[in-house]
Amino acid sequence: MQRIGIVVCGNSGIDYIDHEFDIPVIRSILLMSGEEYTDFIDISAEDFYKKLNSDDKLIASTSQASTGEMLKVYESMKEKGYEEILMISISEKLSGTYTNAILAANMMKDYKVTVFNSLTLSYPQAKMALDSAQMAKDDKSLDEIIRHCEYIRDNHNIWFAVDTLKYLVANGRLSGASGFVGSLLKLKPLLQVTREGTIDSIEKIRTTQKAANRVIEKFLTATEGLDVEPFIIHSHAPQRVEQARNIVMEARPEFKEIKAYPLTPVVGAHAGPNIVAMGYIINK
Repeated sequence: MQRIGIVVCGNSGIDYIDHEFDIPVIRSILLMSGEEYTDFIDISAEDFYKKLNSDDKLIASTSQASTGEMLKVYESMKEKGYEEILMISISEKLSGTYTNAILAANMMKDYKVTVFNSLTLSYPQAKMALDSAQMAKDDKSLDEIIRHCEYIRDNHNIWFAVDTLKYLVANGRLSGASGFVGSLLKLKPLLQVTREGTIDSIEKIRTTQKAANRVIEKFLTATEGLDVEPFIIHSHAPQRVEQARNIVMEARPEFKEIKAYPLTPVVGAHAGPNIVAMGYIINK
């Protein structure tokens, strides 16, 4: 049994990535049409986005896991024989998950639980968890693992555009939303996950296609001359995914593949359907 156990929240989308590690997932709750759904367990990404596309008036909200639920996960890891835990959380500024994870960690008394604020979400957060699990298996120290997570945190970027801002505005997840509400909800702004762990609007764009093209342009410009791991994150938009992948791989033939990862429902509830995000992690 390795000494350090790795835990991650479901906002990472790690449920949609096949892996061999023992990484418990702390899951948020999706609230929709008066019903509660445990993320991934009760509803998949594909089914969720089909619901949103079939009813444009449907707005889902989310609730992070309670401290009690997190405490159960920590205790189960302790019972398995792990000597300490690293919990990798979605950005503190995007969810209350980080705060609850800290509260639950403090309840463990003489058992060490370190909560890492990833300042991001989705694939980069999942990448932190997967790499951390491999490093723990290789008997790397907690400090070494955290430094690696900090590297990913500080050396990645994500851009995306949404068909409508109504989901982000309704759920309060758009930083600096003033100037983008009211009649401007018809805009297709370019959005970015910032270094501070927020989602900010950085450009105002009038059409969906122009916004999608701008996402690709930002990605290609930012990765010029860099050795990166490229990735796509999407909310069930297969045709847009293939279009983006083909354009990028034609421009950058050195990329042997660009993997695409679903945006899990509790994140997609804030962004909406038909999104394609482009991002990268700079390789060490």
